[in-house]
Order: sequence, then structure tokens, then C-alpha cells
Amino acid sequence: MRKSVFNFIGMVVAIALSVVGCNHLPLLSTFSATNVTAIKLSGWGASPAEQRLLKNVVRDFEVQHPSIRVKYEVIADQYMDVIKTRLVGEAAPDVFYLDALEAPFLMSQDVLEPLDGYIKPEFDLPDFEEALLNTFKYSDRIYGLPKDYSTLALFYNKKAFANAGIESPPMTWEELRVDAKKLTKDTNNDGRIDQYGFGETPELARQAYKIKAFGGELIDHNSRAAFANQRGLQGLQSVLDQYQKERSSAHKTDVGTNSGSEMFGTGKAAMVIEGNWAIPFLKETFPKLDFATAEIPKVNNQSGTMIFTVAYVMNKQSQYKSAAWELISYLTGKEGMQKWTGTGFALPTRKSVAANLGYEQDTLRSSLVAGVNYGTPWQVGKFPAAIMNNFDNQFISAMLGEQSLLQAMQRAQNQANQLIKALD
Repeated sequence: MRKSVFNFIGMVVAIALSVVGCNHLPLLSTFSATNVTAIKLSGWGASPAEQRLLKNVVRDFEVQHPSIRVKYEVIADQYMDVIKTRLVGEAAPDVFYLDALEAPFLMSQDVLEPLDGYIKPEFDLPDFEEALLNTFKYSDRIYGLPKDYSTLALFYNKKAFANAGIESPPMTWEELRVDAKKLTKDTNNDGRIDQYGFGETPELARQAYKIKAFGGELIDHNSRAAFANQRGLQGLQSVLDQYQKERSSAHKTDVGTNSGSEMFGTGKAAMVIEGNWAIPFLKETFPKLDFATAEIPKVNNQSGTMIFTVAYVMNKQSQYKSAAWELISYLTGKEGMQKWTGTGFALPTRKSVAANLGYEQDTLRSSLVAGVNYGTPWQVGKFPAAIMNNFDNQFISAMLGEQSLLQAMQRAQNQANQLIKALD
């Protein structure tokens, strides 16, 4: 393996090695006595219900492939640090989760096995949503197969809408701001807002489509931050105006909650923009909440949302690539994917599975499914942390009025690019 691979994580390798030292599990070998090949599948921590579901799907795979056994490992903390460190040490799992955000760097480093040579016509590659599949392509090769995805949609409180005399969800961002004013309430007349019209999430992962709606870009062709330009700032200024001048939106910390979903569920915000993950959370945690979803209101007459997706990828150093491919092809095949996404935890990346499950007609999920046709995949080049963290920190500062939006974005862009230059 090339010595130059992952030179940018030199600062974190020591920490990650200590994690691996405590939790390292070596690659399992073939059990010669039974002629069974054992491979390792690693992913990050999820809800207990999701973990049980994946274990059940893997068990079904093993029943159909009696010569393969799968060791499923959950990496609870510092997932990507652990994976990168194991790749450097040639001790990575055979198959593992890879988020689209992290994919560009790993795909460029010759540590993932290209899957093109394994894919046969009967696998039905065209059945995948093209935008999702393209997220895991690099230099015209496929390095991952998306296992599920979510877009973002507008979640709105039906009772709050009725009380405010609003008959339908907003279709444009201007309409959303008008509705948010009507929905913002001080029910106790004590000068404190009890319900904000809109719950804002001031992170690049939730703001990128607004930047692109006015022709702005997140990165340039060299993976450098490029969001501090006048076109991109137009999409962000309305966020500040609504928060600072109209006072009809709030951030989660403003109302003592931990997420947009919680802000919505507790009634602190009548509208939020969230993903598919919010649906089971809201149903389980706030069963009496009467809510609906709609596509995100248009920004500058442009439909927009974000696409979040995760793939199964194969370690290029795996000793059991044939078995690893059998697992990937089952988990992302029509049967395995229907089992995995059938409970509603995530949306299927195959069009045929989505049709079988009826998600295009699902009253809560149809808006999320529609977004895959025009959404922006959540990727910001080879050095996402530098760009994302600097944007988030400075954008919140601008929302709080500590600096102008232009100053904040220029500072975020400059700091991100200085860091990227040092890492590249």
C-alpha cells in the first residue's frame, strides 16, 4: 500500500490507534474444518432496532450462503478514524459502511476495491437511483453500492397550521417566512415566545441547497471551499433575516432541545426541515403529534433538498473478495434491500424496491422520495471536515449578529482552505 496514503490523518492516528488497541478484532480466517469463509462487516452505531434488523438480514444471507459467515461489528465511536487507521494498518474489515461525505477521499486513495468487475447484468445496476449511484463513482469506476438514503422535507404541525388559519404548506421560501410569522406565538403574553414558526438548523448540510439555488458553489474543482461569493450568500441571507429581524425562527439551543426533530415534537417549532429518520422518532416519542410532510419550499424558484446516502464498500486488501461481494450484492440486491428498508427506517436506493414498498404513495415519505430527482448529494470534496466545521462555526456567529454574513463566510472559507492546503 502506498506510503503516502492518509498522510493527512497523521495528527489523529495516535488517538485512533489507542482506540484500535482496545477494540481491535483481527480479520477472521477460513475455518478449514468446515470449509466456511468468515468475513467481517463493520458499521457505526445505530438504534437497537436498526441493529437487530441488520443482524436479521445478515442471518438470512447466511442461510442462503452456508459457506459464508459474517461477523458484524459496530464501531460506536470515531468511526471514520478507526476505519482509516485500520486501512493504514491493513486490518480493515472486508465490507464496511461509507458515508457519501467521506467517499471522495477514500475513493481517491486506492484503498477500496472497484466493484465494476463483479457486477453482472442480472444484478440490475440501472435499477439504482442514478444520483445515488453516481455519488460513489470515481474516475468512471464504482466503489460503493448505496444501501439506503434520505432527502430532506418540510415537517409541519397540522394543529398549529389549523389554529393559525393556514390551509396548506408553503410552496416557496417567501411563503414559509409569511407562515412562520403567523405561527410564532407568545401564548402567555410574557414577552417570551412559546412556539416559533420555524426551527432552523444552521449547518452546511442543511443550507447547501440554498447556496446552489442562486448559482453558488460549495467547492471548486480542487476541492477548495468556494461558498463565500455573492451568489451563494443570497441563499443564506434570508436565514439571517428570518432569525434576527422577524424572530420567527429558532435554533435548537434557543429552546433547550437537542435536535430539530425534538424542537418540532415538543411544540417549540411548528415547522422544521428533517429527513426520513425523523418519522419513526416522532411517531415513537410523540405519538399524539399530528404532523404531515411536504417538499421543501422552492428557493429562488428552484426545487432543492439534500441527499444523504451510505454505501457498502469492499476493502481492497480483503483476502475474501468473492465472499465480500456476495454479501454486498445481497444487501444491496432487491431481496436484501426490501428486507432492510421495508420497516421504514430508511428509503431504498433501488427504484423497484421503492415501488414494491409503495413509498411514492406514502403520505409521509412521498415528499422525501420526490427529492431524489433534484436534490444535492451531501459531498464537499476530499476534505469535508475542514469545510463543514468552519462553515458551521462562522455561520452561527453570523446568525447571532457577531459579524456580517460576508465576513463570516469569507473567514470560514479562508480558514477551511488554509487547513486543506496543509492537509493536501
